[in-house]
Amino acid sequence: DGRVSSFAVQQLIEQISYMSKAKMIDHVGGVEEGAYEIYNCVEKIIKQDILGCEMTDLEGKDLGNKEDSTAPEEEVFGDVLWDAHDEQEQMEAFQQASNSTCELGFEKYFERLNDLVAAPAPIPPLLVSGGPGSGKSLLLSKWIQLQQKHSPNTLILYHFVGRPMSTSSESALIIKRLTLKLMQHSWLVSPLTFDPAKLLEEFPRWLEKLSARHQGSIIIIIDSIDQIQQAEKHMKWLIDPLPVNVRVIVSVNVETCPQAWRLWPTLHLDPLNSKDVKSLISAECNSANVKLTKEQEKKLERHCRSATTCNALYVTLLGKTIACVGNTGNIDEILQQCCQCQDTVSLYRLVLRSIQESLQSDKEKRLLREILCVIGVSHNGVSESELTELYPELTSAVLASLLHSLHKMCLLTYGCGLLKFQHLQAWEMVKLEYMEADENVISAYRQKLVEYFTMQLRVLIFFCFSFNSRDRVTWRSADELPWLFQQQGDKQKLHKCLLNLFVSQNLYKRGHFAELLSYWQLVGKDKSSMAAEYFDSLKEYEKSSEGEESMICLADLYETLGRFLKDLGLLSQAVAPLQRSLEIRETALDPDHPRVAQSLHQLAGVYVQWKKFGNAEQLYKQALEISENAYGAEHPRVARELDALATLYQKQNKYEQAEQLRKKSFKIRQKAARQKGSLCGFALLRQRALQLEELTLGKDTPDNARTLNELGVLYYLQNNLETAELFLKRSLEMRERVLGSEHPDCAQSLNNLAALYNEKKHYDKAEELYEKALDIRRRALAPDHPSLAYTVKHLAVLYKKMGKLDKAVPLYELAVEIRQKSFGPKHPSVATALVNLAVLYCQMKKQIEALPLYERALKIYEDSFGHMHPRVGETLKNLAVLSYERGDFEKAAELYKRAMEIKEAETLLIGGKATSRHSSSGDTFSLKSALSPNTFLEHGQR
Repeated sequence: DGRVSSFAVQQLIEQISYMSKAKMIDHVGGVEEGAYEIYNCVEKIIKQDILGCEMTDLEGKDLGNKEDSTAPEEEVFGDVLWDAHDEQEQMEAFQQASNSTCELGFEKYFERLNDLVAAPAPIPPLLVSGGPGSGKSLLLSKWIQLQQKHSPNTLILYHFVGRPMSTSSESALIIKRLTLKLMQHSWLVSPLTFDPAKLLEEFPRWLEKLSARHQGSIIIIIDSIDQIQQAEKHMKWLIDPLPVNVRVIVSVNVETCPQAWRLWPTLHLDPLNSKDVKSLISAECNSANVKLTKEQEKKLERHCRSATTCNALYVTLLGKTIACVGNTGNIDEILQQCCQCQDTVSLYRLVLRSIQESLQSDKEKRLLREILCVIGVSHNGVSESELTELYPELTSAVLASLLHSLHKMCLLTYGCGLLKFQHLQAWEMVKLEYMEADENVISAYRQKLVEYFTMQLRVLIFFCFSFNSRDRVTWRSADELPWLFQQQGDKQKLHKCLLNLFVSQNLYKRGHFAELLSYWQLVGKDKSSMAAEYFDSLKEYEKSSEGEESMICLADLYETLGRFLKDLGLLSQAVAPLQRSLEIRETALDPDHPRVAQSLHQLAGVYVQWKKFGNAEQLYKQALEISENAYGAEHPRVARELDALATLYQKQNKYEQAEQLRKKSFKIRQKAARQKGSLCGFALLRQRALQLEELTLGKDTPDNARTLNELGVLYYLQNNLETAELFLKRSLEMRERVLGSEHPDCAQSLNNLAALYNEKKHYDKAEELYEKALDIRRRALAPDHPSLAYTVKHLAVLYKKMGKLDKAVPLYELAVEIRQKSFGPKHPSVATALVNLAVLYCQMKKQIEALPLYERALKIYEDSFGHMHPRVGETLKNLAVLSYERGDFEKAAELYKRAMEIKEAETLLIGGKATSRHSSSGDTFSLKSALSPNTFLEHGQR
């Protein structure tokens, strides 16, 4: 707004440039875009610089132009997505549980827990019981820390259940998380069902299988297991005999422990003795420099003698209340008031009233009430920014002051950036104090959140369409809105919310399968009806999808639907959306793009379950070929395809072939695990630091050159093209010095630099580098080598982009030859190359040369996939356009009719009612538009 002079800005920029760890975002444009750009930058800093994770958001990139690129890490564990938010919530819950510095005489309990671990098998779970606030979470978290320190070979899996009805209390999510943690530590990647009933049923078999692979003990700890929804029903596996090296510890409240579990060995937490009570209160008072008289100490000792007044939470809260009064108030008066509180809930009420009295205005008191009530009725909590949007009159100063008091007095805490109640008793007190347990009052606050998140959803979807982007529906909208509708009993609005494709996609892709399914069951829809409604919604959405970004987003939605239907066991209905996702990606991205491999992999998975092993094998092999070309032969994505093929061969009793692939996969995973370290990537971070140190010392080695190349690719993926160019150039120079300019590794650096210049639209530079890379690879590699095919393809595409069609033709012809040598003349991959060449000839107005290529491709597709496959339909449409151009209208109509029959059959397979106005190539097609066929053929390239 002109308040800062350009000179001052320039000074600031100069100062920043001297700070090694400063990040500057240079942005001109709208406020919303700028804020989103800053958010992305901060997210990258957290993931890469702090956690050491490799970036994964590659959806919009043309990965076909790069080598050594990093795969989107959404499938680390088979086909199950890892919810980083749920994992972060558990890490924070563990940290909060272990925060106390007072261990309250826990040593005697530690010995009992140690005895359990050392006891001979079989042994049932150990029950840690106690009243609410007795210190069960604190005990378990402190013991976990000791075990991690003294028994590094012991694998400890923990889960802290939060408030009932929250995400952390959903049984299917708990079991999925524990299974994935086991898989992570055993390098085992196998298909894992999302079906909640099957997941719970199969967990004991997973535990047996994975524990056999672990060298050492496995300890599973579930805190507050009685807060899990229908705990006794969903945790039946606890009753079964456990594997010999597995020990289970669960904590429960005495009052709510299921009857069948009371027979297990039990460790009961006794009330605090007078020494521990004094220690806790003294610690709180000392922190505020408050000194109690002997008489006051005796009064407290006499008060804290009943079961409800000498538990850890009550005494801690009592100490904080006294310390808060400090030297400014009358300690005797507050002691008198505290002594009238005979349980934690009534003491919390006293705390809340003291906070209310400290507020200066009725407005602040009303805001305090509103904050606590909306947090209480939410699913998983509310963020500070959401509170300020819900209550515009709530200033930052007032909010900060209120939250400080509420956090200090153990009412609220933070979890994954959300404000939530620190203890269940705090929420019970708020219901009694402000809502009088009145469902109408609770419903009114829920409705306020419903209106807020509904508005957020509208804004996000508008933003999505306005800025041509995707994934704008956040986990907050997806977590809260459907749950609130469910709590309100509003089935109609819940149904409408579920048909928002982005909400359902967000829930599914984060593994909240059981939650999504329960919502559909509530609205009274069976699986088939649900599938048909989703497909109809997708078809409607497809009508408004224009441009590459929208089509990529559409492909993701189709894939999500296909996977969801596969997990539901609706195999015949899963094929059509997965096939549609594949078609869109091949057209919008590139036939050799890693996302195409993803589609092939998912489609193959359906055919495996359907026992159509021949179809599955072809698709897996294509996915393997693309992954090897895109990432190199030793990438985890390649290991995934090898595992899938091995499983397929095993199902066909081809044990020798399966074993060979499994060994190859295991070596890749072993190497990747050593390089990558833990899930958060701390080992990777250390490795990167050492590599960078070596690089700065200037050593010329092939390894350092490779690292420079990898860093160049990493910066490329972040759109930091200038830094990427610097690293890629240094990599090329080092390789030329160490290996010689004709080495294949130099060709890799040339290829990546060419891709970068192509991105920057410096086509002449890109052309020169691609030609050099091609020259090296032609002389150094076999005629059917994948790397040679890669350079051939991308140089051909560049020639076509530059309008040098005559130079592109021999390369497209060479691509056909390479694929024939690699796969044989009748492989679908050869058909794809033939279609690419035919499209080029059509652009050059050489329809006569194009016709036999299309016809040969059609024959290969029909022989490989059958006469009703979508690939056959696409090729028929292209042939129809060609016939129309040549004046053979009768043949054009016949071919187009056949193509439409295939499209209609595909739609009917899922239960759809009408064909989309889009062709399978993602563009609109009619015989009228065939007068300009080149556009259609360009988009129809396969």
